Amino acid sequence: MASLPQLREGLDHAWDYLMDGWQRLYRRASSAITRFVPVHVASDDKTTGLTQRNAGWGVLAAEVYDSDDMLYVRLEAPGPNKRDFGLLVDDGYLVVRGEKRFEQQRKLGRYHMTECAYGRFERAIALPTQVEADKARAHYRDGVLEVEIPKAPQARRRRLSVEMH
Repeated sequence: MASLPQLREGLDHAWDYLMDGWQRLYRRASSAITRFVPVHVASDDKTTGLTQRNAGWGVLAAEVYDSDDMLYVRLEAPGPNKRDFGLLVDDGYLVVRGEKRFEQQRKLGRYHMTECAYGRFERAIALPTQVEADKARAHYRDGVLEVEIPKAPQARRRRLSVEMH
């Protein structure tokens, strides 16, 4: 039978393990959760109430792929037009700013539930290496923003052939 100090020690280890898992999950997910700030619209706009209620938090899922000489960033951002985006590389981050506008398509009826976020947003995606920001290219199609950024020359991987003796 375990003594009280042994049980306490076991609980402490379990708690530490649980907290470590939550912290890792938070670190991985916190950058994907994006705040949508309401856009001020004219007071006669009938959708003002809905757009105010639908400003909040949303997920803009992203992935960063690293090849020998390029970084590829892919961000799922359905809704905006390509002219609604602004891109900036700053201090090791790709900063994506944009706006997702509410466009009411239904004339009759009411919304009972909506989980879409509308408004201005900003997402900072950490870049794993130095890049040549002035040579970046971006494409937006079907709700997916793709950015290609060349790595800085000192960050590029080189392949070396090694002879076996």
